[in-house]
Amino acid sequence: MGLAALLLVSGCGADDPAPARAASVNVTNCGQNVSVAAPPQRALSLEQNATEILLSLGLADRMIGTSYQTDPVLPELRDEYERVPVLAARYPSREAVLDAQPDFVYSTFTSAYAGDAAGARADLRKLGVPAYLSRFACEKPADGQPVVNFDGLFAEITEVADLFGVSDRGARLVAAQRARLDAAVRAADAPADTSVLWYYSGTSTPYVAGSGGLPAAISTLLGVRNAYGDAKQTWPAGNWEQIAERNPDVIVVADLTRGGDGDSARSKIDFLRSNPVTAQLDAVKAGRFITVSGSSMDPSVRSVAAVEQVSAGLAELPR
Repeated sequence: MGLAALLLVSGCGADDPAPARAASVNVTNCGQNVSVAAPPQRALSLEQNATEILLSLGLADRMIGTSYQTDPVLPELRDEYERVPVLAARYPSREAVLDAQPDFVYSTFTSAYAGDAAGARADLRKLGVPAYLSRFACEKPADGQPVVNFDGLFAEITEVADLFGVSDRGARLVAAQRARLDAAVRAADAPADTSVLWYYSGTSTPYVAGSGGLPAAISTLLGVRNAYGDAKQTWPAGNWEQIAERNPDVIVVADLTRGGDGDSARSKIDFLRSNPVTAQLDAVKAGRFITVSGSSMDPSVRSVAAVEQVSAGLAELPR
């Protein structure tokens, strides 16, 4: 898929070149100033969600590197992704980042700016490299938006588009995503007080979705009850006996491709059916499983697809 085709997929027209802009753009991002004197031309994405946001804005030609691919790239972005060099299998080191000479770096995870990764954003800024971080992953939660919602996600996409001088592309991408989100919410059809367990990873220790994250936001939008909505952590460690007591009506399983314990959706479902404790859950006995990609459980351009998949899955599940 060429750039023109990608822009159409993303809701951006091929006749929408980035406008010339002399004035700089300054934003306050996670408590720090991020300033660009002109639209970035050598952007580096530090993990997949940031990569796919930039690609969805039609910016492959302005990316000098990607890193930390966790899932197969979205099919509609694959050709554009393959045009961009992969700088590191996981996070690039600070030295690798500086050697690439980016004029903008972007991540949706705080860990990308750790000392053994790209280094602190403030240090990068001192070296003349603007470093942007998702509002949902600020170094200090009080500097950002601690509770994930779609308005915040769309505001982030809009802000990134503004920094790159492609505000019109950002507006069209957000409008297309809002339309899909609204349609999925309207189509939601779950019995009253349906409880949903969001099962992310692990078999000996299952990690599930608690409060404040994207699964919590999706649960609210679709009118279902998060089985671990009372947990203060976003991704608490659960245990199977407690999950059995909560006996969720539906289990949403994350499909992760990294190959760890209980990562793939199939390995999760096989475990749930073979484990003596979980095999007795109502959702397991009735086969009430919904699969979504692991990446879509974090704020990204995939997040609307997670709403669509769960909405459709709830309507199709055996009652």
